[in-house]
Amino acid sequence: MTMRKFLLFVPLVIFLILGTFFYLQLGKDTQYMPSALIGKNVPSFKMVSLKTDQVLTQDDLPKQPYLINFWGTWCPACHIEHPFLVELAEQGVTLVGVDYKDEKSLAEQWLAQKGNPYTMILMDELGRFGVDLGVTGAPETFVVNASGQIVYRHQGPINADNWSEIKGYLQ
Repeated sequence: MTMRKFLLFVPLVIFLILGTFFYLQLGKDTQYMPSALIGKNVPSFKMVSLKTDQVLTQDDLPKQPYLINFWGTWCPACHIEHPFLVELAEQGVTLVGVDYKDEKSLAEQWLAQKGNPYTMILMDELGRFGVDLGVTGAPETFVVNASGQIVYRHQGPINADNWSEIKGYLQ
């Protein structure tokens, strides 16, 4: 085969490779980003409590399974998610809220109006804790087991449709 004939097949080979790659991507959740922290303990931190103004650390976190929920008053999806979080709290689900890149007065006002589902609220005004956890935006929720290990990450609002999957990790 001459070089000229070989060069005619190069576009076909490239097309077949790209076609196979795109075919294998069909049906995959393009929004899901796995967390490198799955199976690892919640990173150490020092943050101020929204409720008490005390400095809290990872030692103050609950000793049973719980959710860490990143939210902010500036976040439209957080407004949609919040009533469902209130329902979960009423059902006994332990929620640790992280007020993410927000102002304290706005967060206090928001919780006073909408209800407070959180047993603890940490203020991550600069987003450092969010960076440590790999948060890409709010709302974002992590399931933590009784040993303090992150077992699941959920991006986006929690609602009745996805709660059954998330709840499965909360054992």
